[in-house]
Amino acid sequence: MADDFDLIIIGAGIAGSTCALLCARAGLSVLFVERGEQPGCKNLSGGRLYGYAFTDILPDFLTKAPLERQITRENFSLLTTDNATTLCAENPASASWSVLRARFDPWLAAEAEAAGAQLLCGVTVDALHEENQRVAGVVCDGEVLKAKVVVLAEGANSLLAEQHGLLPRRSFNGMALGIKETLALDAARLEERFHLEGNEGAAWLFSGQICGTKPAGAFLYTNKQSLSLGIVAPLTSLREGPAAASSLLENLKNHPSLRPLLRDAQTLEYGAHLVPEGGLSSVPLQKAGEGWLLVGDSLRTCINTGVTVRGMDMAVLGAKAAAQAIIGHVQSPQIPLQLQYEQQIAASVLWQQLQRYRHVPALLQSEAWYRQWPVFAQRVMQDLTRADPEVTPPLWRMLLRHALRFGPARLSAEIVRSLRCL
Repeated sequence: MADDFDLIIIGAGIAGSTCALLCARAGLSVLFVERGEQPGCKNLSGGRLYGYAFTDILPDFLTKAPLERQITRENFSLLTTDNATTLCAENPASASWSVLRARFDPWLAAEAEAAGAQLLCGVTVDALHEENQRVAGVVCDGEVLKAKVVVLAEGANSLLAEQHGLLPRRSFNGMALGIKETLALDAARLEERFHLEGNEGAAWLFSGQICGTKPAGAFLYTNKQSLSLGIVAPLTSLREGPAAASSLLENLKNHPSLRPLLRDAQTLEYGAHLVPEGGLSSVPLQKAGEGWLLVGDSLRTCINTGVTVRGMDMAVLGAKAAAQAIIGHVQSPQIPLQLQYEQQIAASVLWQQLQRYRHVPALLQSEAWYRQWPVFAQRVMQDLTRADPEVTPPLWRMLLRHALRFGPARLSAEIVRSLRCL
């Protein structure tokens, strides 16, 4: 029997929809299947989208996409239990925006449909259909839909890929839990609290004592009339940490540095999902095979750089490489899909980024980032801003005194290690 489609994509998130859009434009018959009632309905809160990834795909991206605010203010805080040391920078030329996935994902899927792809929502793929030891389609409600290639864009919970042995079973290593919340706050108060005007937006990253002294980070993004707040904590931290995962976000909201910013904000949604943040070490060795291919969080390409979390733009870059490989394979089926995909990834910016930050996940596992550094920064700032009858010592002496408490050899090693990784 002939194939029903050239390509079936499982998942209509950013990676799946981008791949569907590019392949449909190239004239391939594309079906993408979403188990939610609409794309984005299962994506909690929001995040930060770097626009460069879409410039050559959708040139009118800035005028058509449902973006929230352009990020013009960057904040980074090291938290202790009751204090914070914050670095703030204005960045008016930023090419990044806050987005709400429940609005952005349906728009992107509609762009793919306009290019000729077919979208099925509210449909669960029960299994992959296999013929002659290759993936040849999907099974939905007992019906087989056949395709030359099946793309698995399931997200971090890659159940089908794991069930069919295309991905190893998930482990605690390299996997984190994102605990997220969207909070309603009217535009006037939001702009006043975050010192914004018009369409300006702020991104605030937090490190330090969020999950005790175990590795964890947090973020706060401003939307038009809401805030996206969340914690991302490695599963190992949650297993060994001092508090239950369910209490971490509430503790963060009550921190003295955040409480005034969130006052009177009403919770719109709350939830959690897995985040693959292991970087290059988490990317599977086999990214494609006979009739199948992984993209997005199923490919484990999310990058935590230490000061930013790069998920959506990495998904777009991976989807571009996937689309190019699929188009090439359909046109030249004698060249294995796996080889074409490996070549496209190796030549992509995605691979360069994965290589660039390959050592950061190990660095971020150091408890010094969460135990000593926040305290060190706080004490130095207290000395710098203190005024009393005693003569203020020079900065080098302050730093030396606190470094001696920290341990000079350990401090030097941490600084060198951080500079190499970041």
